[in-house]
Formats: sequence, structure tokens, C-alpha cells
Amino acid sequence: MQRSAMLNTIKRQMAFQKTRPAVQPACDVFINHRGVDTKRSIASLLYHQLVFSRIPSFLDNKNMKPGDKLFENIDNAILGCKIGVAVFSPRYCESYFCLHELALMIESGKKIIPIFCDVKPSELRVSDNRICSKSETKRFGYALEEAKHTVGLAFNTTKGNWADVVTYATDMVKESLVEIDNEKYPTRHTQILH
Repeated sequence: MQRSAMLNTIKRQMAFQKTRPAVQPACDVFINHRGVDTKRSIASLLYHQLVFSRIPSFLDNKNMKPGDKLFENIDNAILGCKIGVAVFSPRYCESYFCLHELALMIESGKKIIPIFCDVKPSELRVSDNRICSKSETKRFGYALEEAKHTVGLAFNTTKGNWADVVTYATDMVKESLVEIDNEKYPTRHTQILH
């Protein structure tokens, strides 16, 4: 008898959860990166610094859980964010996901802050590894060109100081958020409090 009541309770809870719309928590910053290159270094350090600074941020391994729909969650986070931080690395352009995320950020008019980590902007190009169609190659190439012609940070992991680049990137994000808020609400001027 107890088991039957428990099963009914579980079924009601599951039915309730299915009727509720999935709500993606809003984030101000989406961190776009090639996981194998930067997830355990600059991407995670930046995410934690932003969260410590009380800036809602999205990093796939921090905001998603098993069972989540990959493109749906990532696309919603990009469309809902104010700023995209693109961490470019030597193997970044080999990833369909990285290029898709970058293109979506550019197409949706998000401000992009590039971090060129161990790679020069001129070295970034869509590789011809047949992971995407011709139209996607064109779309990704356009997004890369836009990002390459945006002022960003250059960081050499063998010579640079991790704390400095993460702090500077966080400061750039804060200043950009203030600018975005001031454009959105011109009568109310936001200030950075240190």
C-alpha cells in the first residue's frame, strides 16, 4: 500500500514537471570555448571569477546536467545573454559547436569579447574537415571574421599570468555590462563599484 501511494506521488510530480515550461536561468555572460583546450584553465577560472563578482554566467559543464538537450540549452543561454566571451585556442576552429555558438552570438547581435589564448587572430579559419555544409562554412567564416576584427585580449599561457588575464577579462565584462545597461536605460546610469 505504501509503495502504491509513493508511486502515485512520483507520477504526479513528474506530470507537474512536464507541464511546467523549462526555465533557463538568465545569464549575463556566455563563455564560448573549446573544452579540450581551455575548460580546465581559463574558461573555468573566468567563470568562477565572474560568479564571484555576482555576474550570472554560463559555462556548459557548470550550467548543464545529464539529460539536458545540448543545442536547446546552449542556444537559449546565448540568446538570453548580454555578452559573449569567446576564448579562441589553437584547436577552436575544429569544433562545430564552438563555431555554431560564435555564429549565433554574432547573428543575435551580442557584444563579443575575444580572448586569443595561444593563437593569433590571423591563424583562425574554418577548417575544411567536412563537419559542416557550405552554407554553415560561410556562416562560420563570417562569424570568425567579425570576431577577428574585434579588439580583445591576447594571452600566451607559457608567459602570461593567469590571474592578470582573468581579472582583466572580468573588468572588461563589467565595463561592457555597464555600457549595455546605460544604452538600455539612458536615464539611469550604472556605475562600477570597486
